Amino acid sequence: MGQIFFSEAMGSALLLLLGCGVVANVVLAKSKGFDGGWLLISFGWGLGVFAGVYAAALSGAHLNPAVTVGLWVAGEDFATDVPATAGNFLVYLAAQLVGAFIGATLTFVAYKRHFDAEKDPESKLAVFATGPAIRSYGWNTATEAIATFVLVYVVLVFGNTPSGLGPLAVAMLVVGIGASLGGPTGYALNPTRDLGPRIAHALLPIPGKGSSDWGYSWVPIVGPVLGGAIAGLMYHVTPVVAS
Repeated sequence: MGQIFFSEAMGSALLLLLGCGVVANVVLAKSKGFDGGWLLISFGWGLGVFAGVYAAALSGAHLNPAVTVGLWVAGEDFATDVPATAGNFLVYLAAQLVGAFIGATLTFVAYKRHFDAEKDPESKLAVFATGPAIRSYGWNTATEAIATFVLVYVVLVFGNTPSGLGPLAVAMLVVGIGASLGGPTGYALNPTRDLGPRIAHALLPIPGKGSSDWGYSWVPIVGPVLGGAIAGLMYHVTPVVAS
């Protein structure tokens, strides 16, 4: 389980470094990618998933507690010779959170001078954490649950289809979700993807950073967990897929 922890943490760190990094490139002042647009962000996150899945191959590359929950509800092992148990779930969760925090911190280091130059605290927070375009906690939670359902259900289906696309398929799925369902909330899809960087935002010495918006922080936790659990249940009760 020590190897599993390291694998998940490394994959999660790379995911968040590239994911937070593309947001920083697009929103921070004086960056060469400034104002690059939503599709650049979506592709950056997708390719972050691509890198993270390869790096975390040993652990099954969950990179996301919603995926871990989905596998557990679906009755699948977490990885080869790693049964779905409460203890193993906590190992995955800890690794994902630690990795996410590290990846977000490295993004801050890479863009330190741009954080110094940026005057807008909301842009600084956007590098680390998601936030709604229109704040409505119930609807925001529903959006996150729907988008995460798509992610986890299709990832589970990938496991029973004769395809060698692997990480590339998951990466393109994330791009598609971002392009289609990412607008209302910024599509966290992943509790630790949001919580780890939000903690980093709160702790790092970012000048003029403003609030970490903890009032919203439960939405990208509850929504993805619900979506992942429903996806696991649907996969479990669909014989055509789970055969």
